[in-house]
Amino acid sequence: MRTVAARTTALAAVVTAIGLLPWLSGKDPALSVLRARSAEQEATEEALTAIRDDLGLGSGPVALLGRWADGVVHGDLGVSWVSGTDVLPSVISGLGVSLGLMGASLAVALLLAAALSTATLVRGARGTLRGGAATGGAPAAMLASVPEFLLATVLLIALGVWLGWLPTSGWQGPSSLVLPALAMGVPAGGLLGRLVDDALPAVFGERWVGLWRTSGVTSRRIAFAALRRAVPAIVPQFGLVAVGLTGGAVAVETVFAVPGIGRAALGAAKAQDLPMIQGAVLVLLVLGLTAGALAHLVRVRLLGPGLRDAALALPSPPRMRAGRVARAVPVVLAGVLLVVIGWGLLRDPFTVEATARLAAPSWAHPMGTDGLGRDVLARLGHGAASTVGVALAVCLISYLFALTIGFLPAFSAGVADIANALPPVIAGILVAAVLGPGTVGASVAVALISWPPLAAHASALVQETRAAGFLTAQQAIGSTPRRILTRHILPAVAGPVARHAVLRLPGIALALASLGFLGLGAQPPAPEWGLLLDESRAYVERAPWAALAPAAALALLAGFAVSLSAWAGAGPRGAAAPAKAVS
Repeated sequence: MRTVAARTTALAAVVTAIGLLPWLSGKDPALSVLRARSAEQEATEEALTAIRDDLGLGSGPVALLGRWADGVVHGDLGVSWVSGTDVLPSVISGLGVSLGLMGASLAVALLLAAALSTATLVRGARGTLRGGAATGGAPAAMLASVPEFLLATVLLIALGVWLGWLPTSGWQGPSSLVLPALAMGVPAGGLLGRLVDDALPAVFGERWVGLWRTSGVTSRRIAFAALRRAVPAIVPQFGLVAVGLTGGAVAVETVFAVPGIGRAALGAAKAQDLPMIQGAVLVLLVLGLTAGALAHLVRVRLLGPGLRDAALALPSPPRMRAGRVARAVPVVLAGVLLVVIGWGLLRDPFTVEATARLAAPSWAHPMGTDGLGRDVLARLGHGAASTVGVALAVCLISYLFALTIGFLPAFSAGVADIANALPPVIAGILVAAVLGPGTVGASVAVALISWPPLAAHASALVQETRAAGFLTAQQAIGSTPRRILTRHILPAVAGPVARHAVLRLPGIALALASLGFLGLGAQPPAPEWGLLLDESRAYVERAPWAALAPAAALALLAGFAVSLSAWAGAGPRGAAAPAKAVS
């Protein structure tokens, strides 16, 4: 009931915000409609009044929200401000395409997760899993960290452009489904494979496994029993994967020009077509929340009636000390990034050379030039400075907010559910509808969804510290609540949460890059990494190096995030399991 109530509250809050989008933007809705329909027409008072009367905009936001909600209940999502057609048929058409794509992506994810965890499952069942260490965690973590839009671009260049094996755009048949499904399914499969692979060693360390093995139970039966024991504890994470798929669909459908609901939502956000945004985002949110609810029902079914109300938490797997090579990986990746960024900062990112348009890499331009003849290396270096700087600001804001709300665990849990229901791309579309595309809007969108893991960590540490025995002694000797808070509780919480926030910094940078790639973040001519990747898609067949340079930089950043997390250990003390929320 608590889970259902949280999800209902999340849906009600977001639906209210969606219904009020025409007023939250701070602009005259009638003027927005006029500009969407005819940018050249003069905004006279007579024209604006006619639009207000036609759409009922003069009755105010509350009445408008009530009419919109009543229309949703009766299957009417309104009329597009741009085309003047009903929104519902367009949403249904895009939804059918997106459901097919998400179904294929989920199949890829499950197959990949099974492949990544098979070795650990077989070795554990046979009793040959040495030291309690999982075998597929590192590859799974690398795959899980790759953003969907980046993988989609690489697949398009490699398999679509260079090799010509598969179509690169459109929706013409089963062959058009392969590349988009791989782009969405591989990161999701990496995350699921890592969760299962990390859970299995703890299961095989339980006493019943040894008793079964000595009693002559077959390895196959032990493997199935261990899988059934491990899966219920991580089934809720499958809901987060589904939420990630709804956000990833927007980017992937854009890359491959798939006529899905995600692409329709993005196009509506750029055109400020608020009724279309309302319908498309509402459908995407319902998809994500429905998938989360189904995951909860599956978990209850797997537990059975006897354990239906039990947490069934798995014991923590043994921590493994990172070797010298593992500790050196983040240092090496950071060094490569710093060298490339420093080299690019010494060059001019805005100089246009018409005679050097789309030039191949050379001594004069080590990474080639873009469609305007600008040096790609220079734009890569200067874009890193702005990307990382904005990511630092967002990370700091998320840290301070999480630290504050962590002292209110009952309140933070419900608010965190609302934030976790929104992938970064969906949050970016909503914020862009209010503030318009830009760096500020992208920063606000990422900040809105990046604090829940930090808040969960802070809340756990606050509860743990308050239960410590030394605080009772402090109260007994007359210490004031303020002194206990500032001298004992806050120092015990601030440090670990700060280290946790640093580990999430690369993921925040990747989220900002994804919004820039979709045109919701920094605007031209800013040399932001995601924007560089988006600009290069127009001429990727003629000059693939212009796309490969920012793609390689983003891949290095993703690898740095994964290796840094592995070097830091299994996770911050008291933190919740990492989710695919920001990356």
